Amino acid sequence: MKTLLAVMLLTLLPLSVRAEAPVVNTPYTAPKVVYDIFLDHPAKLGAALYWIRSLILPLSDPPYEYKPETIKVVLHGTELVAVAKKNEAKYQEEVARMRYYAELGIEFKVCALALQDYGYRPADMQDFVQVVPSAMVELVHWQNQGYALLTPQVLEKRFSLEEIR
Repeated sequence: MKTLLAVMLLTLLPLSVRAEAPVVNTPYTAPKVVYDIFLDHPAKLGAALYWIRSLILPLSDPPYEYKPETIKVVLHGTELVAVAKKNEAKYQEEVARMRYYAELGIEFKVCALALQDYGYRPADMQDFVQVVPSAMVELVHWQNQGYALLTPQVLEKRFSLEEIR
């Protein structure tokens, strides 16, 4: 009987001693990141921009206080229609967010080959984007400079948070 009681107490002991998960402030350094954005629908651009927000938000506050001047974003899919001046009204929220990020120092680059495919010229683009010869060459260039490659994946949401929580 004493053995059974001891086993029961030892089994319950870990439950009573468990604390909450610790918050860790990893000693991050200023990241060098190039985002490869190639989306199958321009409506997904807003969700892809959250990948940028998720990087810069925690790093802009103490203890880091990082300035996002070493972040590049390369656009070369359907999302490039959002940075065409003629579509600004349709993608107003996304353009405003990208312009804000650009003012913080993030560079937005658009592939010239993709522009041709869509029938655009550099003059058709927003003034905060730079037109580069090729998205592939640009991505390789920045990776060769030590930049980490992040490729946002925007999936279709099937369940609400309430359903899966």
